[in-house]
Amino acid sequence: MGTEHSKNEERRSMVFLRKGPKLPAWEDALLAGKEPKSLLKRGLRYVSLSLIMKGMTSTPDFLWGLHEVQKLNLSRNQLVVIPPSLGKLDRLVVLNLGGNCLKCLPKEIGLLRNLKVLFVNMNCLKEVPAELSLCRKLEVLSLSHNCISQLPLSFTDLTSLRKLNLSNNRFVQIPLCIFALRSLDFLHLGSNKLENIAESIQYLVNLQIFIVENNNIRSLPRSLCYISTLELLNVDYNAIQTLPDDLYLLRRLRRIAWNPMDKGLHIAHNPLSRPLPEVVEGGLDVLFNYLRDKKEHN
Repeated sequence: MGTEHSKNEERRSMVFLRKGPKLPAWEDALLAGKEPKSLLKRGLRYVSLSLIMKGMTSTPDFLWGLHEVQKLNLSRNQLVVIPPSLGKLDRLVVLNLGGNCLKCLPKEIGLLRNLKVLFVNMNCLKEVPAELSLCRKLEVLSLSHNCISQLPLSFTDLTSLRKLNLSNNRFVQIPLCIFALRSLDFLHLGSNKLENIAESIQYLVNLQIFIVENNNIRSLPRSLCYISTLELLNVDYNAIQTLPDDLYLLRRLRRIAWNPMDKGLHIAHNPLSRPLPEVVEGGLDVLFNYLRDKKEHN
């Protein structure tokens, strides 16, 4: 009789729980008596935890005790703040905070000395903490779709950085600190408010992909032509009228490209002065020959 009564009580409890608001996945797991560590997945390379699209407005406290985690995905929630406790996860290699409502990052992010990949795209950031430059192993950084207009000078210390996405922000000029990042092979500054590209762009000697589409750029610097590694140069939707005569030196540009995913020279939707529009229609070889001949006759 006692056993039957206990079972009925348990059923009533379960019905009550079902009628209540739906619990986030981690709370559901803890309610079932599971340890927080049971949420971790152990892959071949990383110990990971994914809390993507959980409707979180704040981070669960247990998270900061999971010191083993190396890959953490908190993307596509409604997080407004990341607490200083983030610095406790010093084994993190990959951190995805994209698609939230973050207005700032804690300075303790600089304690993540093993961090190699950081996504903070599609948030509300207006600035980036100088302490991020302490993450010397950082290789990939996406800050796209924010409200950032400048970077701290300390970014010059990110010497391992290879891929940087700053698109859809509020940059009026390319931050000077970027020209010190000699390991960069990918730089995206599309959909900002750039009016020019500084001659210092030539210092990015390993740059392969350079995207500055949808800005207010009026001309390309001659020094850009000396980055022999360039395979994709996208200057679509700008205010460019003329091209530097030395552009033909960019021999790794294989074609005039129209598909955004294709490598080559993207130069559509610019008010090019004549006869450049007709020359461009003939293809990249025709354009390069025209520029080479023009240089020789000047």
